[in-house]
Amino acid sequence: MSLAGQVCVVTGASRGIGRGIAIEQARAGGRMALLARSAEVEDVAHRINASGGEARTYRTDILDAAALAATIAAIEHDLGPISLLTNNAASFYAIGPIWEVDPGTWWRDVELNIRGTFLGCRAVLPGMLARRQGRIINLTGGGTGTPFPYGSGYGTSKAGVLRFTESVSGTLEDTGVMIFAMDPGLVRTAMTEFQMTDAAGRKYLTDIAGLFERGIDVPPALAGRLSVAIGSGRFDRLAGRMLFAARDDIDLTDAQIDEILAQDLRTLRINGTPDEHPYTGPRD
Repeated sequence: MSLAGQVCVVTGASRGIGRGIAIEQARAGGRMALLARSAEVEDVAHRINASGGEARTYRTDILDAAALAATIAAIEHDLGPISLLTNNAASFYAIGPIWEVDPGTWWRDVELNIRGTFLGCRAVLPGMLARRQGRIINLTGGGTGTPFPYGSGYGTSKAGVLRFTESVSGTLEDTGVMIFAMDPGLVRTAMTEFQMTDAAGRKYLTDIAGLFERGIDVPPALAGRLSVAIGSGRFDRLAGRMLFAARDDIDLTDAQIDEILAQDLRTLRINGTPDEHPYTGPRD
């Protein structure tokens, strides 16, 4: 699978999952635009360029709509029209029951994870729609499909990202532009290290260290490879749905994709009733 000639944008590209995604997309031939606030993103670009790839860095705040729009314009000036956007930047620092967590920290998680994704999509979609081609990947995570009692801000936001992805996908039918959700699995990153060392994390998220001790540690390259497959068009029939790096979804067969579509899986549903209209209830 190849991204040769595609201009690929990755947010939160300085480390962890974003770094892994950027490196794998570059290996597949993507011309990389790496977005981050941290200076560490320069190291990622250096690695890509030193190995024969192409990467440029853009230091920006994805929550600043004007700054992000200007960054997207700069990328298209420098590299050309954007083919693939991966909204990876995320936050998870509010840990504990809601009566204990700081409201500002809780809201920061929600804002970065949802508003950042929204603004990224909003910035690239006009150009993609004008060209009638393009793909967007929005990263989900823990709490997307199941409760996350002591990570309610993160879980709520990631469930929102999946619903947002499905909703936007419905507006993109027959436009040539597609949007997907992707779960990278449990990856050992600076964020998970914080959760294991922070006092609230040690108290309320004790299962994370245990999972790592049992060897449940997904390499970020898996999310990167799955993102390449999505960007190559391999999963266009699953637009609006969620793909899982840790489940080896990169190897999904056509028959498995048929089953996902037939059973209306990989999205948010209430009691398995996908035929209810949001305002009028069950469809006739």
